[in-house]
Amino acid sequence: MRDRLIDTLGGLAHSRFLVYLMGPYKAFDVEGVLDAGDGGVDLASIPDGVDFGALVGSDVDLERREAAFDLLVHVRDRLRTDPGVNAFLAVDADVPLEEMDAATQSIEFARASNAIVYVVPRVGDNLGVGIEVGSVLEAIFRGDDATAHRERVVFVHESGVRSAMIAAVRDRWEARVYAYDDRDDLVRQVRLFVRDLARRELRGDLPSLDGGE
Repeated sequence: MRDRLIDTLGGLAHSRFLVYLMGPYKAFDVEGVLDAGDGGVDLASIPDGVDFGALVGSDVDLERREAAFDLLVHVRDRLRTDPGVNAFLAVDADVPLEEMDAATQSIEFARASNAIVYVVPRVGDNLGVGIEVGSVLEAIFRGDDATAHRERVVFVHESGVRSAMIAAVRDRWEARVYAYDDRDDLVRQVRLFVRDLARRELRGDLPSLDGGE
């Protein structure tokens, strides 16, 4: 899978350094939850930290719905420019669902990547992300290379987001967890994480994913 991803994503300054970006592709649909309720709302279905002021009654519904995906694309493009690593989303990999289901794809992409970055904005519909996080981390943290993979995972959430998922990532899997204030801060923190991993690979502190290259 690693070589396939590199061939698909194209050539960059550091083409063999893969950064798998994960996160919600859409905003949490408050109106949908309210409309679906018959005489009441299931509060358990509303993620902690949802910014109701930003979501309810917005005049820019299309922009709001696309904001979560746009954030991931923004981070991907900035990383591909500087420091020139092969950052990608699952949709960039061009692996048909007929060949491999989405859950298995996420696990294989994570195993093939030098860095796995979870981005969780306040407007995101993070329920699906939480399920995906659990399945991916359970899979990649099993086996002899669990420690090395743990070092490659970072979870970056927008300031103000509260979630049991964040606590589980920190406590159960001991993954790094950071908070960001805005887009620039998010990109800065992810860049620092990526550069740290790259330096550790060069020094031999982390095993190479290319068989000792």
